[in-house]
Amino acid sequence: MSKIPLMTQYKMGKFDLSHRIVLAPLTRVRSYDNVPQSHAILYYSQRTTSGGLLIAEATGVSNTAQGYPNIPGIWTKEQVEAWKPIVKAVHDKGGIFFCQIWHMGRVSIEGCQPNGQAPISSTDKILKPNGEDPTQYSPPRQLRTDEIPHIVDDFRLAAKNAIEAGFDGVEIHGAHGYLIDQFLKDQINERTDKYGGTLENRCRFALEIVEAVANEIGPDRVGIRLSPYADYCDSADSDPTKLALYMAESLNKYNILYCHAVEPRMVRLGEKLETPHSLLPMRRAFKGAFVVAGGYDREDGNRAVEGGFADLVAFGRSFLANPDLPRRFEIDAPLNKYDRSTFYVPDPVVGYTDYPFLSS
Repeated sequence: MSKIPLMTQYKMGKFDLSHRIVLAPLTRVRSYDNVPQSHAILYYSQRTTSGGLLIAEATGVSNTAQGYPNIPGIWTKEQVEAWKPIVKAVHDKGGIFFCQIWHMGRVSIEGCQPNGQAPISSTDKILKPNGEDPTQYSPPRQLRTDEIPHIVDDFRLAAKNAIEAGFDGVEIHGAHGYLIDQFLKDQINERTDKYGGTLENRCRFALEIVEAVANEIGPDRVGIRLSPYADYCDSADSDPTKLALYMAESLNKYNILYCHAVEPRMVRLGEKLETPHSLLPMRRAFKGAFVVAGGYDREDGNRAVEGGFADLVAFGRSFLANPDLPRRFEIDAPLNKYDRSTFYVPDPVVGYTDYPFLSS
């Protein structure tokens, strides 16, 4: 019996992947005091297959990067050491492990910034996400032009630390309304300096980070996640297609390993993905490996790979609830249903490592 497209091999740079199914980065808020915990060893190793690619949950690049409690970081020696046994567990099972590095910017609830500081952003506009209480978010402070190189360097150092922790590479989080996206999107970024105004200026911050990280650890270890079409965390753009193509073409200059893009129609609360190849223009523009995400199921993922719309497909909630997702997809087995109420609870087991595997 021939393999389904998602289960075919793929060579991503120097990494030989045994299938096209990627564990998407998933925030789990179980890293107490921003230090990864030992229960993450089981969580990630459960979802590891030999030759499979996993992307770790978003991990802060500095003490100002954290907008929620108990998000892991990678800016201190203690954090680096705590990541090492987690990475080793993935490698022991033959997995390839990338660390997603991020800064949340203005997406910061009260009490998360050091010494009561205001969260930093491209803007001083308060976050007002749909359906949420805007008063829970601290008013941000617009970064001065001379401060921006320091933030770029935080990403560089975080990438260096990730390699020290044993990760195979890093994914720069430039999506979903967090700090990099706050510069990219024109409905947030109203700056008048060289980091605002024109499309080229708005993309400058992101590309400076890409360049710094690629120079530090090598472009063959670098990916980036982008969501030009999304309005998550109040982050819309007036011309997302133009933004998507500019970023894809600009990234080619740095020869990075992959671009991880989120579909225009983000799927929420179980809605069906309708257009699993709407990122095709971006895919054609970018010369490296192209990863897609955004509510894909088995059928959508197979279609995307078979049709050449993507090289790899990232799965989030379905992989969270099915630690053996590649096997289930391979034999078309039923999937466990995820429990949204346990996504962000601090319990080290419930909703984390207690989802059942297929009985053999």
